[in-house]
Amino acid sequence: MQAALDRILQTYALLNNGKAAEAVREKLQRYLQTLHDGGETDVDRLTVCGLVYLRQQDGRLDPVKAGYTGM
Repeated sequence: MQAALDRILQTYALLNNGKAAEAVREKLQRYLQTLHDGGETDVDRLTVCGLVYLRQQDGRLDPVKAGYTGM
């Protein structure tokens, strides 16, 4: 699980021009632990789920927050 956490934080920083996700590290770690406790052990799947979780936290999955107006 630590490998997935490290990959998520590194990838997130690359996607955000160096802006690290250290502020949500504990929440992310709890989220990954929940997935792991539920039976998910694949590091790649944990990484993808973690990245999606971080994008949800910063609002980039919300079209309105991302600036999409539908026009």
